[in-house]
Order: sequence, then C-alpha cells, then structure tokens
Amino acid sequence: MKLEDAQGLLESAHERGRLAHALILSGPAGSGKAELAANLIQHLNKPADAGADLWGEPVVEEQKTLDQLEGEFVRIVRPKSRSRRIKVEQMREIEKPFHLAAPEGTWKVGVVVDADRMGEEAANAFLKTLEEPPPDCLLLLLTASPARLLPTILSRCVEISLTNRRGMEERLAERTHELERALAGIARHGPSVWGALGIKAVFEDILAAWKKEREKVFADELKAEVAHYKNSSEGKWLEEREEAMKAELAGELVEAKTALVQWLTAWMGDAVRSKFGGDRFDLPRQKEFTKSFGESQDLPSLLRRTDALKDLVALQETNAQETLVLETCLLCAFS
Repeated sequence: MKLEDAQGLLESAHERGRLAHALILSGPAGSGKAELAANLIQHLNKPADAGADLWGEPVVEEQKTLDQLEGEFVRIVRPKSRSRRIKVEQMREIEKPFHLAAPEGTWKVGVVVDADRMGEEAANAFLKTLEEPPPDCLLLLLTASPARLLPTILSRCVEISLTNRRGMEERLAERTHELERALAGIARHGPSVWGALGIKAVFEDILAAWKKEREKVFADELKAEVAHYKNSSEGKWLEEREEAMKAELAGELVEAKTALVQWLTAWMGDAVRSKFGGDRFDLPRQKEFTKSFGESQDLPSLLRRTDALKDLVALQETNAQETLVLETCLLCAFS
C-alpha cells in the first residue's frame, strides 16, 4: 500500500471510531513507516482550532518528524543494547504514559521502532499491554520484518503494509524499453520461436540488471550499518541483519518478476481488447503494436496466449523449475 493510501485509510478509521489500538506499520526501508506514524499521531492529537494568521488564512500546523513528536504522551523506543535488542525495561518505560491522566481528546501513543528486535522478555511484557489496552491509547510497531514478530503479537495487531514510495512497475518502467522493442518485432513479423526466446532473454536480462543494482544498494546499507554499530553492538546482530537484508532482496526480486509478467499480460490484454474495437489501453505507448497484433490473430489464439501468461503468474508461486517455466509459457504466448 502506498503511504498516502495508508494515511487516508487510518484517518478514515479514526473518524469512524474504528481505529485499532495496536498497529503494525511494515515495509522496506524508504517506504515511509516513520512518516506514517508521525502523520497519524499529529492527526490524532491535532489542536481543535489553530486560529488564523495575519491575513486571515487558517494556520496549518507544521508536519513534524516522529522524534520531534516524542514527549509526555508520546514515547518511542528503539534497539539500544550491544545486541541491538529492545529490552524489557524499555517496554515498561513506553507504558508509563498510558496510566497518566491526559487532557480530553489527547491520545497516548507508544511507538516501537524495529519492533522485530524485541527480546523475549520485552515481547512478553508487550503482550500484556496488548491484551488489556487502556482507552485512548495507541501502540505502533514499525518493522521491515513482521514475520519475525511473535505470532501472538501479530494476531492482536492490525498490519498496514507499505510498499516503496515508487511502485515496482514504476521503478522498472525505464528498463522495459528492450522488452517493448522485442514485442514490437512480434507484432510486425508475427509470433515465432525466435521471437519468444528473444522476449525470454530480455526478461532475464532486466531481472539480472535489477538484481545487481539492488545487491549493491543492500551491500552499501549493510556496510554503513556495520560502520555505525561495530563498537556498540554484537556481531550476531550484524549477521542477523545481513540475513534479513538477503530475505528482503529475495522478496524484491519476486516482486520485480511479478511486475514484468503483469506488464506482458497487460500488453496481451490490450491486444485482446483491440480485437473487439476497444479504445482503452493499459500500455498506450504500445497501442500501435498491440492493435496490429490483435488484428493479426483470431480470438481463440489470443485467449490461448493470454492463458499462457496467466499460467506463468501461477507457476511462479510453485516449486517448478523457474527457467523451464518461463521458457515454456513465453513460447506458448509468443510463438
């Protein structure tokens, strides 16, 4: 979910009195978890009337960061020990404001950054608060690895999963030019084995370049964290962090594959719609070629080719041999 969509969803839930007392804000680095938490806190505790400026215009409250919002009724905890774990003492500290009297309409908020780093004692202490939440209190857990949270915590929270600020399809858009050229060739010269294998080669090249680029980004991030924490954390934490980054990279690669297959499916979908005289195109830049391809094929053939791409999506989620699946489905779709 995009940051803006998540913010609108949470604000709407609050206005309807349906905001959950505990939220997991998950997503990769750069997805805006901390920003979403800060925006939500300011929305909950916004002044009833901020007044007007000298020109009579309403005063718009300056957007603050999460750290700027910390205070008497907003507590934030992060991993601090050498093991980069959140200790039970920190969790007890975060609960203190929940038992204080607050001005009417003020929400008391506890934020746990990198919540997957809670130690066993801290997680168990946190569970007690989850089970009996005081009124007008909100718990926000920020994490890039929600699967590492205790199942008992996951079951008691509502998860809001954020994507990177730019969707995967948008991030891959500049890499699809070669794919566009290969498909234009299919439209001009007709389906063929060599054309389908050419699409497969371009598909794999895009993913390989993507993987190489992202591996460098993750390596640079890990190097920076090692330099920052080497004297204040244990080696085991860095090993765990490296494993978490590898898992995140693997997840991104799956997401990138899915986005490329969806792009191919959209291309074929445009060809099918053009067969019926439709004027809506998911890929308007390719409409000359999808129209040409659609007009050159009979309807059963187009539907068979569409089904082959749908099979590619489904088979990617199985243990089938990846290269063989890709080759077989693309041959069925474009030869």
